[in-house]
Amino acid sequence: MLRITELRLPLDHPEEALRPAVVQRLGIADAALQSFTVFKRSYDARKKSAIQLIYTLDCALADEAAVLARFQGDPHIRPTPDTRYKFLGHAPADFAAHVHEGGEKRPLVIGFGPCGIFAALILAQMGLRPIVLERGKEVRQRTQDTWGLWRRRELNPESNVQFGEGGAGTFSDGKLYSQISDPRHLTRKVLTEFVKAGAPEEILFVSKPHIGTFRLVSMVEKIRADIEALGGEIRFQQRVIDLHIDGGQVRGVTLASGEQIDSEHVVLALGHSARDTFAMLQQRGVYMEAKPFSVGFRIEHPQSLIDKARFGPNAGNPILGAADYKLVHHAKNGRSVYSFCMCPGGTVVAATSEPERVVTNGMSQYSRNERNANAGIVVGISPQDYRQDPGDGPVNPLDGIAFQRQLESRAFTLGDRAYGAPGQLVGDFIKGQASKVLGRVEPSYKPGVHLTDLGAPGNESLPDYAIHAIREALPAFERQIKGFSMPDAVLTGVETRTSSPLRITRGRDYQSLNVKGLYPAGEGAGYAGGIMSAGVDGIEVAEAVGASLLKLQRAGSA
Repeated sequence: MLRITELRLPLDHPEEALRPAVVQRLGIADAALQSFTVFKRSYDARKKSAIQLIYTLDCALADEAAVLARFQGDPHIRPTPDTRYKFLGHAPADFAAHVHEGGEKRPLVIGFGPCGIFAALILAQMGLRPIVLERGKEVRQRTQDTWGLWRRRELNPESNVQFGEGGAGTFSDGKLYSQISDPRHLTRKVLTEFVKAGAPEEILFVSKPHIGTFRLVSMVEKIRADIEALGGEIRFQQRVIDLHIDGGQVRGVTLASGEQIDSEHVVLALGHSARDTFAMLQQRGVYMEAKPFSVGFRIEHPQSLIDKARFGPNAGNPILGAADYKLVHHAKNGRSVYSFCMCPGGTVVAATSEPERVVTNGMSQYSRNERNANAGIVVGISPQDYRQDPGDGPVNPLDGIAFQRQLESRAFTLGDRAYGAPGQLVGDFIKGQASKVLGRVEPSYKPGVHLTDLGAPGNESLPDYAIHAIREALPAFERQIKGFSMPDAVLTGVETRTSSPLRITRGRDYQSLNVKGLYPAGEGAGYAGGIMSAGVDGIEVAEAVGASLLKLQRAGSA
């Protein structure tokens, strides 16, 4: 096969225009083009009145070698790379050879979000029969509990947006793209498994694939069934409360029920909100360190405003869908303000996992047809910003959690003290005055928004440096998206869980720096950000477990 990149056609081109465009680009007869498939489709909207679609195509030709010789040196015409997944050069049976009937210490995966799902899936496909321990409930029961907070203001601390099958990514936009380096095409493995589980095939070729919450629910169930069919075991409502370490080697875990499970290969796919587990790991001496993260608000605009600003007269075109944006501003006080987790045609959701705290996040369905666009507008902070002890030594890795809790508790107080979120109109926020009534933008956050002054001196919802930076950034963003600082747009607080506030540091072998057999993974461990990067990290960590087991097997037979 031969791959063509950067093949451009007008947005409104007919479907049948692709074949002659390929023939013309390659300078071949039509009969020489045996077949072609779309590998990727993106768009260039810099000129709103003449938006172009940009294709990457894989073509089967009658004489591929001759065509490649003619285009030697052309970076946009080359052989199609092999994107099939390979198990580290081994057949799955090679990994399973160490498994003996009865009594073997099976690998454990703690957490069943995107990272844990793909770690468990790869381990299962290797024949290693992983045991997954998930503190929350299975996805459909978890969905009911989550709606309990949104509709009835009833929080279940063990089953919510953060905890349960599918992880935090289940209640999100379901974005399936990432900027991670991917020389082994592991993102393709993630997408392929999602399509097998019921995702639309277009996620394999659109430039910014997404799924949405409702579709993710059934897909997660299907992947769970695949893992179980391969000998894996998924245990829900199984919270890990202790880690057994002997001589620098992990030996197993203790569950809240009192049950102990022995294992010398434990994958920590916790997610960024497993605060009690982080504290337990620190008590057990697992090496971790504080890391930067971001805090801010959610902002909501009419989706039609964003569509018009980004696509002009082509707004509403079904190929383009609901428009997104990505914004950055470097404030005068040295802070960076940027848009985070933008959800076109979505809703702002209650995302707390702890009583009497308010956390916001964004979510979209596959259709992205809700009236508002929303995104986090967040400010980067460093460990020195959230240090709890004024000393000069290293920042306690748990200080970021303490800082998050302070902001989330304040948001609970500034709201209605019943999980309603504090909110303010953008025009009032910029002027520094409390909002009294809503304007044209109806906030989507459930259980509801309580209007206030998010930046009131002495009672700010965020640190004053963050308030000043966001006040400066909103008018600056107006220069990139007309209407962004519209007075009636709504800010909702607070967004605190943009990423993990700590990193459970690991080495090149993916194991903890000081606990052999412990594999920190995914977003909670500080090694991913979003569904795709977490899934890829889960694959790589599972491979590291498999490689370790192969090494042990060879050592035992030597």
